[in-house]
Amino acid sequence: MIRTPPSPRTHALATDHQLGIERYLTGFHTRHTPSYRFDLIVLGGGVAGSLAALTAARRGLDVAVVTKAGLREGNTRYARGGLAAVLSDVDSFDSHVADTLRCGRGLCDRDVVERIIHGGPQAVQTLDRLGTEFDRGVSGDWMLSMEGGHSFPRIIHAGGDSTGIEIQRALTEALHKEERITLFPDTFAIDLLREPDGQVSGVVTKAANGQLLLFSASNVLLATGGAGQVYRETTNPVVSTGDGVAMATRAGAALRDMEFVQFHPTCLYIAGAARVLISEVVRGAGGRLVDRNRVAFMESAHPDGDLAPRDVVSREVFRRMIETGDTNVYLDFSDVEGDPHVIFPSISRTCRVFGMDIARDPIPVRPGAHYMVGGLAVDTEGRTNLPGLWAVGESASTGLHGANRMGSNSLLEGLVMGTRAGESIHQDPAPHVVKRAFEGASRRWHPIGELPVDVNIEDLTYSLKSMMWRQMGVERDLVGMTEAVEKIGFWQGVVQQLAEPGLPAWKLLNMLTVARLISISALSREESRGVHYRADFPQMQAGAAQHTLLTPRIQDDLVHSVRLEHVPVKTAIQEGLS
Repeated sequence: MIRTPPSPRTHALATDHQLGIERYLTGFHTRHTPSYRFDLIVLGGGVAGSLAALTAARRGLDVAVVTKAGLREGNTRYARGGLAAVLSDVDSFDSHVADTLRCGRGLCDRDVVERIIHGGPQAVQTLDRLGTEFDRGVSGDWMLSMEGGHSFPRIIHAGGDSTGIEIQRALTEALHKEERITLFPDTFAIDLLREPDGQVSGVVTKAANGQLLLFSASNVLLATGGAGQVYRETTNPVVSTGDGVAMATRAGAALRDMEFVQFHPTCLYIAGAARVLISEVVRGAGGRLVDRNRVAFMESAHPDGDLAPRDVVSREVFRRMIETGDTNVYLDFSDVEGDPHVIFPSISRTCRVFGMDIARDPIPVRPGAHYMVGGLAVDTEGRTNLPGLWAVGESASTGLHGANRMGSNSLLEGLVMGTRAGESIHQDPAPHVVKRAFEGASRRWHPIGELPVDVNIEDLTYSLKSMMWRQMGVERDLVGMTEAVEKIGFWQGVVQQLAEPGLPAWKLLNMLTVARLISISALSREESRGVHYRADFPQMQAGAAQHTLLTPRIQDDLVHSVRLEHVPVKTAIQEGLS
């Protein structure tokens, strides 16, 4: 149902939004904090961070890989689809480029798209050399499948629907073997250190034993993944709380296109169970979306039917749920060629636990937040606007995805950009380390036992996730987004002022920061484009597409505001990095 906005609203080309985010999450002093020194610190151990670390280490740099949880726990592990690359004679780079540009709805950077897609075959070869066991046919050739938006079968898999698990296994084993890489699992990165000249030179962290640790380095690379956990329904693991984007924002890094959050249309939906992504490969193999009356509805919604771009499928699923009064739709495997238990073993095992036989029973699915398309604005090598700070993978906005990521392009981007960033850092390892003592601003935490009210972090977290799902989800409008911005700001103030310090509060503050940036950006885009759909502005604006650029303003250890601008596609990265 469309809510009527109170009055027409327009936005200036550049506006300042008040944030009031404190520069540091906790108090510290570098003189009193144990420290490590490396050439490069990589935050995150997924495909992008691992390739960056391996590339830099093999070129002679000493690298620390710091991960929030275990080394194998992250979004890469949960990639059930595959890796897109041009690997057959019937396919072509031009076709893959054209498909990606079409899906991006005018916001892709063509040069970036071409560079990353041409790097696809080499990226697959890199994983192959690391021991990744991709699926092969009887002739020994790689098995390739279709996904939505792609014109040819170009998706390579491992273990059917277990691609991410296999890639992560190979990468983690390679990290353990590399002598110049030191691994720090279960270490939570809290905040970036920044020199007076703007140079990022270190990271303050908290180890599993509760001790604060300082990592000092010439360069810091963020490969911290997405922020799907700000939504109630998500395919992302519990570690995906947007920590890297939030800490970079507090340090003053520019962001781009934060309003574009992709929802995967088919998450297994069983009340009380964790949401499990049902790969798009199922529909590529013949699976069909049907409603509660077993009516297939995608054929009439888009020429590509069930293999339409993800934003289209997600909206159609959402609308069919409303029309039928159901909490989900269903995915029917009956037209899949072959035995679905053999083709999709992971999905089969999961559904069997809940008493469903995928060869016989349509399984309940609904959309879930899947991929943060926007992120930290970076150049073609992964540099942000802050010297010494790099970003790759889902935490970065490179220009590949535009307004809507095409399926299986994300692993490709992580591989290519991770490698490029590692090479570039090696070529120009600026000789900066922490040159002065830092003292984090004293937090305004009340002493334990003197809190005027008890702040229920768990309840606030659920309230945030539920509100983002309702008001910043598949369909949005002015009234809902305005309310979201106001509520998030209020909750942020409550947590900053009153919550007991520690990891739960810090993670929630990171989630609130990212959710606020998403909402502010979405509110400013008065059109529907890609994964951003506004019921009150259902059409895409005519004329040249523009990026949403956010630049934090820091003063007196406070991110007091963020400047929002709409800038042309060709200048968006340069503007953000200047």
